[in-house]
Amino acid sequence: MNIFLTPSSNLGHAKVFLLTQLMTTAVKAQNHHIVEKAEQADVVIVFAKTMPNLTALQGKKVFLCDPESAFLNPEKILNTALTQAVDYVSPSSNQNPSQSAVKSSALSEVKNIVAVTACPTGVAHTFMSAEAIEAYGKKMGWNVRVETRGQVGAGNPITPEEIAAADLVFVAADIDVDLAKFKGKPMYRTSTGLALKKTAQEFNRAFTEAKIYEGNVSTANNTETKGNEKKGVYQHLMTGVSHMLPVVVAGGLLIAISFMFGPNAFKDPSIAGGLPAALMEIGGGAAFKLMIAVFAGYVAFSIADRPGLAVGLIGGMLASTAGAGILGGIIAGFLAGYVVKGLNSAIKLPASMASLKPILILPLLGSAIVGLLMVYLLNPPVASTMTELTGWLNGLGATNGLLFGAILGGMMCVDMGGPVNKAAYMFGTGLLASQVNTPMAAVMAGGMVPPIGMAIATWLARGKFNANQRDAGKASFVLGLCFISEGALPFVAADPIRVIVSSVIGGAIAGAVSLSLAIELPAPHGGLFVIPLVSQPLMYLGAIALGSVVTGILYAVIRPKQTKE
Repeated sequence: MNIFLTPSSNLGHAKVFLLTQLMTTAVKAQNHHIVEKAEQADVVIVFAKTMPNLTALQGKKVFLCDPESAFLNPEKILNTALTQAVDYVSPSSNQNPSQSAVKSSALSEVKNIVAVTACPTGVAHTFMSAEAIEAYGKKMGWNVRVETRGQVGAGNPITPEEIAAADLVFVAADIDVDLAKFKGKPMYRTSTGLALKKTAQEFNRAFTEAKIYEGNVSTANNTETKGNEKKGVYQHLMTGVSHMLPVVVAGGLLIAISFMFGPNAFKDPSIAGGLPAALMEIGGGAAFKLMIAVFAGYVAFSIADRPGLAVGLIGGMLASTAGAGILGGIIAGFLAGYVVKGLNSAIKLPASMASLKPILILPLLGSAIVGLLMVYLLNPPVASTMTELTGWLNGLGATNGLLFGAILGGMMCVDMGGPVNKAAYMFGTGLLASQVNTPMAAVMAGGMVPPIGMAIATWLARGKFNANQRDAGKASFVLGLCFISEGALPFVAADPIRVIVSSVIGGAIAGAVSLSLAIELPAPHGGLFVIPLVSQPLMYLGAIALGSVVTGILYAVIRPKQTKE
């Protein structure tokens, strides 16, 4: 018999994945078959508390079941569905019937969807949300093409022919991305997190809220929220972080490699033919001096598009050379963006002279205004503040280090790649430019704990996890070793409160131990691969292991047992 599975729109992506795997195993064990379209099915199993309004279910035998019951006993649910499925009846609705038909049709008919995903680091959320979109599109029978905007550029690029044929452009991005090629197409914007965890919900909204993309000077051009487009401070900051990150990674690793020749080898040009000194000049003399300028430039770019880039770069470089550090970079980026945006709105030129504004007038006036404000008004107090902060961080004793490290490590585990996680990460990364490397070590230690801890829990309490969850634990362990906190997301989606509480406690312990021991890490990413570059590798591994074991044991204990028939 052919079985079609369809989830409720409010189920998270991880739950849908696990539920589908459980039911697929049960179906195959009874020699039945899973089909990808409702039209091919003999029986449709709907995991929801209310019957959906889908024209694809017309004429089908449908069984409605509670998702939690299916998790606990998929075999029983399958047997019940095969014997008790009834003819589908469309649910009553308060909507206008014609409106319901339009929405139902929009979700059931074959659609051509093009999508773009992008996150600040261009790693985990970019590709995980892309997979979620592709999986949901395949389930609905749509033609889906997802372009990932990661750190290596556009992957799986969408062609002009695919854009022309597209019924919807679905953008899941936490940073500013260039969408010019989609001008004139219906577009819906959301975050990578929502696209990953609530894929069905976001597509339901997309078909009703999408608007024709007219093209503008920036995809993050104002702080207003129109429809579901994510705007404002967080997106501007993450755009800066995304473009700064490769510079920081390259510079930090080169500096770390130079230290491998000896703590002060870079000061002696005669050592190893001057290689340590050259590496330090490249990493510390060029990359780390450039990182603040790149950060500020792309914050301004996110606000005011290309006219803001040059002004932000100049303001960021002024902040860097004055010793204002990441705080100065943040101020310079936002100042440049909004100054250029204001000038762009205020200056009106005839059409014959309009081309002068972005290449001459805005960069000239913006650089002069921002530069003078930075030199005379902002840099002196901000540089003084950074000096005080750097001195305080470098002078942290064991007690203060424990507390501050616990805060940073715990923040990394609150939302697994979300705003709180990124705030702690940006703090640690930004301080690298001021040669303060201890917070970065605490940040990475805390961020590695949740996925490793979940893997440990699946090993310690095997009976509380099904086979699919134990497999997810293996993948989570590998992702944790690579400092990808998002590896714990499937567990968070299935049991958010217990997982987050366990992870925060373990992450806080790892961060506290790391910072109290003044362990330094000059690289902002890499996980296990950059452990040799930390100042105390064995102690650092111990901090990560301690936090991970605490999280694993705690979650193994508080996770409820699976109910068996």
